[in-house]
Amino acid sequence: MSPVIGLCGNPNVGKSTLFNCATGLRQHTGNWTGKTVGLETGTARVDGRPVTLVDVPGTYSLRPVSAEERTAAAFVTEGRADAYIVVLDGTSLQRSLPLALSVLGRQGRTVLCVNLLDEAEKQGIRIDTGALSRALGVPVVGAAARSGRGVTEALRAALGLMDGPAPQPAPLVMGPGETEAEACHRRAAELCALAVTRRDGGRAHRQLAADRLLTGRWLGIPVMLLLLGTVFFLTLKGANYPSALLERGFDALGRWLREGLAALSLPPFLTGVLMDGVYETTATVVSVMLPPMAVFFPLFTLLEDLGYLPRVAFDLDRCFARCRACGKQALTVCMGFGCNAVGVTGCRIIDSRRERLVAILTNAVTPCNGRFPALLTLCTVFFGGGLLSAGLMVGVVIFSLGMTMGLSLLLSRTVLKGQPSAYTLELPPFRRPQVGKVIVRSLLDRTLRVLLRAVTVAAPCGLVIYLLGHLPLGGPSLLSGLVRRLDPLGRALGLDGAILSGFLLGLPANEIVLPLTLMGYGATGVLPPAGAAGAMGPALLSAGWSRCTALSFMVFSLLHFPCSTTLLTIKKETGSWGWTLLAAVLPTIFGLLFCLGLRLLWALL
Repeated sequence: MSPVIGLCGNPNVGKSTLFNCATGLRQHTGNWTGKTVGLETGTARVDGRPVTLVDVPGTYSLRPVSAEERTAAAFVTEGRADAYIVVLDGTSLQRSLPLALSVLGRQGRTVLCVNLLDEAEKQGIRIDTGALSRALGVPVVGAAARSGRGVTEALRAALGLMDGPAPQPAPLVMGPGETEAEACHRRAAELCALAVTRRDGGRAHRQLAADRLLTGRWLGIPVMLLLLGTVFFLTLKGANYPSALLERGFDALGRWLREGLAALSLPPFLTGVLMDGVYETTATVVSVMLPPMAVFFPLFTLLEDLGYLPRVAFDLDRCFARCRACGKQALTVCMGFGCNAVGVTGCRIIDSRRERLVAILTNAVTPCNGRFPALLTLCTVFFGGGLLSAGLMVGVVIFSLGMTMGLSLLLSRTVLKGQPSAYTLELPPFRRPQVGKVIVRSLLDRTLRVLLRAVTVAAPCGLVIYLLGHLPLGGPSLLSGLVRRLDPLGRALGLDGAILSGFLLGLPANEIVLPLTLMGYGATGVLPPAGAAGAMGPALLSAGWSRCTALSFMVFSLLHFPCSTTLLTIKKETGSWGWTLLAAVLPTIFGLLFCLGLRLLWALL
């Protein structure tokens, strides 16, 4: 078996970036704390020699208080790796060194990797790695993992420790009545005085000024809403043209495929299954989802890479505290914008079990990437796709945040009673986003991955819905029977039976709810000739949709049971079907109530 090297360190020091650079993998990285919550494993080759790398969750101490810190502490203290690389933050070395000293006290085969040297140099910070190495008695390597600098050298140093006798790091001198933590902090200050020199620069002052703007009591939240509105406006404007191109392309390909199937003299039913069921559903999902995702995710990832997400958590901290929830829940909400299942897993960064359960049970209220395309499409069709639609999408986010906090307060006063706990939130430095890598990462890791998941669900769902639309059971078809039975309830809520059937049948993935709704109107399991957002308007209007219907659909899209993937993730994280059932029922009840209230208000106005 190949030797195992563990990468450990404080949160947000670049462990995952170093891991990706060495292994060629694309584990999610971002300029904020709490991305890695479990052990991630990959294989690297150093001078032709295979090495297993393990990316360990970030921790400030080997005395853990949260789940991911317990995972990290166990991996180090139990000696599960043959050697360790402790990744340090070159811009804040004194904060990073105490953990490194604790690791050195337990594992001799340890290399220190001072990362982020490129940022340290821009801030006028110079670190003498040679002096650190001599003082500690272990190899110390400088690195800038985002550009690949020093990564191979750190791995070589770790392999070198395995090939020879275990080094003897300089022991930690304990003062009288001093704890290990106090001794580590005192020694860290001594080492920084020995190895770190600074020159005055304006970068730190500029970052402080930016933080005062972005996290100010009066400007923090308005700036956040302005940035979100800008992202949505660019998404709505940028998605129109490629959406129309995709529609025309799929129409041309569909005609060509139909001619080919006709030449094969296939039975009409089989042709309908393949083309009207599988192909049309898949083409509609791609046409509707791909353009907005291809614009939205790169823009959102740029904000993430810049380091803005922790500022959002800081701005929302007081709001969550008033709801008796943890401010870190704001970070899990940001994860939920990508995928609710990922947001549920990310709740491990919350130390308190009560607050962690609150965050898990309310994460499905956050609109995930599977719901954004339908929301953006309806904005384009019914509200013009301009500033009004961008403002409406900002309103959707505000509404989702308000419901998250409201449900958090409800849970904290009923089944999960308690007060908010204290926690430490680290604001990372602002970093210039790597635009090229951000675009590639967002397109490959988010857009295409979500699209692939949607297509793999849409194709078989299109087949099933087509069959439901053509199998008679006490009426024209099973699908028509379902739509007819749900229609009275749907009408009372400002929706209709086809919309409710779309939500029920779309349990595997939120991405296919709107296409399934369109298929339900014909009750034959066949999509109308509509693909892109621009072509969906006539199909929805002919089905009797109004702006009230569109708004009700958007509300219920935010407040309904999570997708099957998220439900299974909730069961895994909580270990309880009871909590999983509550996570499904709670938002659905409020969704029904809000839709009913919206319909009554619309009728009055």
